Amino acid sequence: MDLRVTAAAAGVLGLAAVTELVLRRRRPRTAHGRYANWIHPGGLLARPAQALANSRAARAMCELFPVPAMLSDVTDVVYVNYAVPAGRLQPLVPAGLGLQRVGPGGEWAVLTFLTYRHGHLGPALLGPLRRLLHSPVQTNWRIYVHDPHTGHAGVHFITTAINHFAYALGARLLCEAMPMHLLHHAAVETVGDATVQLRLDPGHGSAPDAHALLTLTRRPSAGPWNPAFATYEDMLKYVVHQDRALSVQPWHRWITRQEIQLDLTPEGCESLAGPVRSESAQTLIGDAEPFSFYVRRVAFRFDSEQHDNLAG
Repeated sequence: MDLRVTAAAAGVLGLAAVTELVLRRRRPRTAHGRYANWIHPGGLLARPAQALANSRAARAMCELFPVPAMLSDVTDVVYVNYAVPAGRLQPLVPAGLGLQRVGPGGEWAVLTFLTYRHGHLGPALLGPLRRLLHSPVQTNWRIYVHDPHTGHAGVHFITTAINHFAYALGARLLCEAMPMHLLHHAAVETVGDATVQLRLDPGHGSAPDAHALLTLTRRPSAGPWNPAFATYEDMLKYVVHQDRALSVQPWHRWITRQEIQLDLTPEGCESLAGPVRSESAQTLIGDAEPFSFYVRRVAFRFDSEQHDNLAG
């Protein structure tokens, strides 16, 4: 009996290993997005967590489960934005999507990373019990894209990160459009009446980094957004409009469309001034100058995940 059990276990492990190898050929590692390498910041869970987070077989299994509607009462949102020549961001766009171009002649494009504190992030079906859940800090790094076949416009996350292990691993496995990594430490908080502090520390992990001490100011009349937008208000209308995330799964021949609701308007945005230090951002956008703004609170709801046929 023991020999049969051992043989069966060996067979299962062998099948799992073969499945993993086959899926790794179909779903190769990428520089950005969900299949970028996931590195834990360190500690006892590092190696087993990395193996699970990078497993193609585990993520393929998780595709069988529907993603529930999620709610969060978000606070202290810091948007850091860069307007750069469109050619700089074009390599970040996955095949099947198009880059949204702005400014005269469509010569510019925008990269944004926004960082915020969740308010009891969890499934909507929990109702009042959601208050028992954690409120981690999350950062989303995104470009603005569209689906040429359907006309749907939205954002594409090149990376996302959060400072809570369970949320990081859960999103990594279950949420197709969220290429979630784990931050060693993160904070976004007000200091006094007019200062906002932002810290993203990846430790030895694969999450992005950033540090800024920003001051609330009056809305400026000129700034780094001017090549791409005629006015500051035009920039806000463009950046805050986020009701959809788009990603591509060529092995399924579809584009995943995640529908989002945010009760956010340009009127709820407050201008920020100050430098932002980030090696991750510099790698993506070079020496472009950031322009930032702040939102005190916003209700977030993830509604559903849909699929559209991949054209071509």
